Amino acid sequence: MKVLVLNSGSSSIKYRLFRVEDWQTLASGLVARIGEPEGEVKLEWLDEAGVAQSKQETLPIPNHEQGMERLIRALRDSGVLSDLSELMAIGHRVVHGGARFNQPALIDDRVIAAIRDFIPLAPLHNPGHLAGIEAALGYFPGIPAVAVFDTAFHQTMPPSAYRYAIPEALYTEHRIRRYGFHGTSHHYVAKRAAALLGRPLKQCNLITLHLGNGASATAIRAGQCIDTSMGLTPLEGLVMGTRSGDLDPGILIYLVKHLGLDADGLDQLLNRQSGLLGLCGVNDMREIHRLAAAGDPRAELAIAVSSHRLKHYIGAYYAELGRVDALVFTGGIGENDAEIRQRACEGLERLGIVLDTALNESRALHGERCISVPDGEVRVLVIPTNEELEIAQQALRTVAFAGKR
Repeated sequence: MKVLVLNSGSSSIKYRLFRVEDWQTLASGLVARIGEPEGEVKLEWLDEAGVAQSKQETLPIPNHEQGMERLIRALRDSGVLSDLSELMAIGHRVVHGGARFNQPALIDDRVIAAIRDFIPLAPLHNPGHLAGIEAALGYFPGIPAVAVFDTAFHQTMPPSAYRYAIPEALYTEHRIRRYGFHGTSHHYVAKRAAALLGRPLKQCNLITLHLGNGASATAIRAGQCIDTSMGLTPLEGLVMGTRSGDLDPGILIYLVKHLGLDADGLDQLLNRQSGLLGLCGVNDMREIHRLAAAGDPRAELAIAVSSHRLKHYIGAYYAELGRVDALVFTGGIGENDAEIRQRACEGLERLGIVLDTALNESRALHGERCISVPDGEVRVLVIPTNEELEIAQQALRTVAFAGKR
């Protein structure tokens, strides 16, 4: 039996098919450029002998319904999904579930209405999710569909962490509060960290750092999120590829008054032109390191600013937690960038955070690993994230739980 994971955007559908028996990825791919004159369907899969195969075709894909049909056809043609009845569940990634969902949810009219209701809080994401969900419901009749929300893991935050110091009506009437994102990733690596520590997640205090083009930090006490760096939107918090992260709100007032920027201009500036890109003109950290090594002062500044902000959050969350069992790095930068890890931990020895330099810098080590000194009070872990696997497993648990009620 199998579980299909779908991540639908405004013009794409990413997908991955898992075999439940051992959670092996049988196939993964992308339907891209939906609505453009020429769309793309990409598929990688394992044949019956376990040999990796791949295929790509270009053809018109006018809408998500056609995209879903092409996706199903690709899976069937490859032989990894001979009949839809093999599917036990379909898990849909949904960025924003607001405060309404602290767990995955079987998709019905009520859940669809809630996802639509949160479009104002996630206008770039939730509409695409809905398009994919509605297309999938038509092409996979009778197969349980589950929404897995990026915001769900963070809904255990107390009001002291999620409320902004703004007039009450903005919270009660307009739902302006901190929600947090990357929750599926933080939840996954937290569970893996607990396994590496050899104890139940409920007995672990962790700081998890999801570092990529988008980046966030989360404080986890006794297995539950008590604070996270992203807020009402993914713009708050750490310095990211093109997002500013934390910013004095007075800057927005200044930009409106003196530069004449409107809401769209502010959105474009802070979400697409800031962060690492704004600091040095490049948003790929690998290229930034190359520029810094060649003596580019702006590249070095970008590394310094992002590392400073990262260390700031580590210290703040350590203070909130009181005791930290492990500091966890994940995401493309977190998993692969030894210098960023070193800068983030530098000077934190008195907090029990001490890197083993050789382990941190080793290019031979991959996968889940500990990079702190053996006798360090706080374990420093590198754990590759697997959001699709987490979505698949949460979807199957949700379906199984619903069947027992």
